[in-house]
Amino acid sequence: MSKSESPVPHLTTSLSGPLMHLEEQFINHQAKIESWFREQWRITQAPFYSSVDIRNAGYKIAPVDTNLFPAGFNNLNPEFESLCIQAIQQAVERIDKPVDRIILIPENHTRNKFYLTNVAVLASLISKAGFEIKLGSLMNDLTEPVSIPLDQGEEVTLYPVMRNDNQIYVSDGFYPDLILLNNDLSAGRPDILENLTQTITPPLSLGWSNRMKSDHFKNYQEVANEFSSIFDLDPWLITPLYRSCGEIDFMKREGNSCLESNVNALLSAVQQKYQEYNIEQRPYVVVKAESGTYGMSVMTAHSAEELLELNRKERTRMSTTKEGQKVTRVLIQEGVFTNETWGPDKTVAEPVVYSIDKNVVGGFYRVHSKKGVNENLNSPGMRFEPLAFDDCCISPDIDQSPDSHVNRFYIYGVIARLATLAAAREIVEGSVES
Repeated sequence: MSKSESPVPHLTTSLSGPLMHLEEQFINHQAKIESWFREQWRITQAPFYSSVDIRNAGYKIAPVDTNLFPAGFNNLNPEFESLCIQAIQQAVERIDKPVDRIILIPENHTRNKFYLTNVAVLASLISKAGFEIKLGSLMNDLTEPVSIPLDQGEEVTLYPVMRNDNQIYVSDGFYPDLILLNNDLSAGRPDILENLTQTITPPLSLGWSNRMKSDHFKNYQEVANEFSSIFDLDPWLITPLYRSCGEIDFMKREGNSCLESNVNALLSAVQQKYQEYNIEQRPYVVVKAESGTYGMSVMTAHSAEELLELNRKERTRMSTTKEGQKVTRVLIQEGVFTNETWGPDKTVAEPVVYSIDKNVVGGFYRVHSKKGVNENLNSPGMRFEPLAFDDCCISPDIDQSPDSHVNRFYIYGVIARLATLAAAREIVEGSVES
C-alpha cells in the first residue's frame, strides 16, 4: 500500500475553535516555525533518538510521554528507511569524536521477539548508515555470543559486554567508538558502564534510575511557553498540566494526603480551562510512576476518591514498575482524551512519533480495541499501524483543510519536536548533575 493510499484515523470530534486556530497558525507559519527550531537546535543538541506519545482531544493536542530509549523501529513505515539512515548519519556526525564502530546495548528481555525485531531493524539501519555494529548484552549469565532466531527467519546475535580498564568491548575484541543505549536502565546504572572514555548516548543520567517524568514536563512546559509566545497562543492547547507526589507507598496507603490534594488541585485547574473553552467533558487525571516505561504503573481517575479507594489488586499493580522497581514517586498528569479512531470498528488510537537527532523519521498509531478514549493504550492487547506520513511530517499543505492528514501529521511532527527539544534540555541538565 502506498503512502497516499494508507488509511488515516478519523477524528471523531469536529475541530473546535481554539484547535482550528492553533492548526491554522502552524500551517500558515511553517517558515517561522522551522526557523525557530533551527535556532533551538543551534543552542541545544538533540538526543540521538526519541519517541513521543501524542493525544489529540479535538480541542488540544499534547504529548503525554517521551521515551529516550525507544523501541518499535520495526513498526515504522519502511518507505522512510532512507530518511532514517540519513538521520543516523547526522546524529553520529554531531558527536565530537570520530565514530566507525558502534555497540548497541539492548534490554535484557531476550524472550520478547517483538522487541528483538526492533533491535534488528535498528541495527540494520545503523549498518546501512555506514557503521560497524555489534549488539552488546548486559545479561549477567551471558558468557559467550548467543544467536536468537526471529519470526521472519532472521536472527540477532548478542555478545557479552566486557571491560578493559576504562573501555568496554565485546567478546571478539570489538571496541566501539560509540555506545548506543536501547536499555532504559530501570534497574540502575551498571557499574560496567561507569567512567568510560568511550562516548555513551543517551547518557547514563537519562536512564530511569535517575530520570523523572516531572523534570521532562517542566522542561516541556517551558519550551511550549516559548513556542506559543511566537503566535500569542495559549500554551495549554499543546501542554498537559501536571503535579507530582513523592514518598508514595500504595501497599501501605502512605502518601494519600499528597495524592488527594494534588489530584483535586489539578482537576480544578483543568476544569477552569474546560470552562474557558466551553468543553463539556468531565476532566480526569493520569497517575503514573515518575520513573518507568512500558505503560506499567499507570491508572486514570476522575476524582481523588477513586485513588484512595483502590483495592489490593489495583494497589499491587501500581506499587512496582519495570524490573520490579518500587514506586515511591508519581506524576499526576492532566488526562488528554484521544478522539482518533482506526478502521470501521472505530477502535481508539493515538499517534507515536519517532525522531532521530532533530529529524522526524516516522511513527505509527497505537491502537487498542479494549480501551476507551480516556484510558492508557500502552497496555497488553495493543497493536500498531504505521502512520501514513507524507514527507514525514515536514510539509504542510496550505491548500488543504487543517484536519487533512498531511496537515495533521505536520502538526504532530511539531509537537513531537517540542517534546524532543524538552528532552534535549533534560540531557544538558543531567550532564551538569551527573
